[in-house]
Amino acid sequence: MGEGERFQLGTVGALTLSVVSSVSIVICNKALMSSLHFIFATTLTSWHLLVTFCSLHVALKMRFFEHKPFEQKAVMGFGILNGISIGLLNLSLGFNSVGFYQMTKLAIIPCTVLLETLFLGKRFSRRIQFALTILLMGVGIATVTDLQLNALGSFLSFLAVITTCVAQIMTNTIQKKFKVSSTQLLYQSCPYQAATLLICGPYLDKLLTNQNVFGFKYTTQVTVFIILSCLISISVNFSTFLVIGKTSPVTYQVLGHLKTCLVLAFGYILLQDPFSWRNILGIMIAMVGMVLYSYYCTLENQQKTVESSSQASQTREGESDPLINVENGSAVVSDTIGQRQMSPVWSKSKD
Repeated sequence: MGEGERFQLGTVGALTLSVVSSVSIVICNKALMSSLHFIFATTLTSWHLLVTFCSLHVALKMRFFEHKPFEQKAVMGFGILNGISIGLLNLSLGFNSVGFYQMTKLAIIPCTVLLETLFLGKRFSRRIQFALTILLMGVGIATVTDLQLNALGSFLSFLAVITTCVAQIMTNTIQKKFKVSSTQLLYQSCPYQAATLLICGPYLDKLLTNQNVFGFKYTTQVTVFIILSCLISISVNFSTFLVIGKTSPVTYQVLGHLKTCLVLAFGYILLQDPFSWRNILGIMIAMVGMVLYSYYCTLENQQKTVESSSQASQTREGESDPLINVENGSAVVSDTIGQRQMSPVWSKSKD
């Protein structure tokens, strides 16, 4: 199996793991919060990150991956920013209607595209932009219902979108810049993310729910679901970093909207949630956008691969043929002079 095939197989595996684990944790958390009334989302997320770090530390001791320290300021800033973005998303949901919160999540893709274009010089073709527009329109039809605006909620949503976009772009750029794997980055940033949410989580939950997480009655059933949620979160956190590292922040957001559609479908099938023709139409349009996005991305990646391989072959031919090297020089050699001047060219080619 070639390197390209292994990379594609790894990418498909990362995407599949992300979808399965994310849908599983949403169903688990929905049962925990709706049925068992454990509504402390930010504190629960801090426990997720703490358990993820502990599991990765055990994996490190068992030599499943190698610890690779890099710039501490970058790790700390990245971890704290990730924790803040999670807290802001929860605040956005608390101070806005569900419909406006869904609009906030939809805004992450165009904001990410804008930031990558302005600051990283990345270019998105018209075909990719068209596919993303179809996708966002479908998810909007399926999920956005009521739109109630208020100044504080809108400001929190704006901050949530910006911090989430920057954090996800950093996830990709840090892995490439410092040549660290998703596991190594997650292991080093998890303590800062967990600490940020462990400190502010109980206060945010108190603000949003008017209840104290430490005063909640933890029954056996609640404890079991919390443990299950934390165990699934290991896979969720790992696959998030893996997908962004192997693909891009925009692809991760596209995958997130696929999860939204699957959660809606599973909610209707398993939990008998209300479902309308509007949901069905929106999911179908979103699926068309996802298929187009996947097709165009694959097409453009294949074109880039062909172009890079042809350029590499041309470069190798140019280096190996002494006549080309001579023709690129400043003088045209004659047969007699060429015998004396060709020898250094041959030696360069051999070197």
